[in-house]
Amino acid sequence: MTEQPERKEPDMWVDPEDDPRSQEVTRGERDTVLGYLDAYRKTLVMKCEGLTPEQLATASVPPSNLTLLGLVRHMAAVEQSWFRRVMDRHLELPRLYGKAQDRDADFTQVEPTQECVDEAFASLAREVSYAEDWVAAHDLDDLGEHPDGEIELRDVLVHMVEEYARHCGHADLLRECLDGRTGQ
Repeated sequence: MTEQPERKEPDMWVDPEDDPRSQEVTRGERDTVLGYLDAYRKTLVMKCEGLTPEQLATASVPPSNLTLLGLVRHMAAVEQSWFRRVMDRHLELPRLYGKAQDRDADFTQVEPTQECVDEAFASLAREVSYAEDWVAAHDLDDLGEHPDGEIELRDVLVHMVEEYARHCGHADLLRECLDGRTGQ
């Protein structure tokens, strides 16, 4: 097991004063949804901190192929798909990790190498940055082009909160199986 850092509040993932997630109360639809999305984005990254490439690439709940590294790659692909392809209307843009050919490529093609880890986190950071810039320049009722028809930005943002929330739950279980670490 990986040694956990000593914390003032040992039952918490990080001490509250070190938590990068905002604890501010938000008002209004936009700030509320974006606040939750930001917190979940940061939570996924936090759940991966302090692990080796081998641990990040370990499917710790067999027979599932879910790994923490796969979740990072998956969310980079989801960010790219919704914000570059759908909302920015570039459906022709190739999907990250060859998902058009292999639906599970973000999970099945992980390698326990630092290069794979670095690429995955760089892709996630790049796609989140693009999404944040795109959202900042648009209104919640702006429309994107989905293969099933137009979709409002507010619907995409709520979907992203749901997607991250589900996968952060997976990350909790994967991390606990890897080194026993649990927390907020």
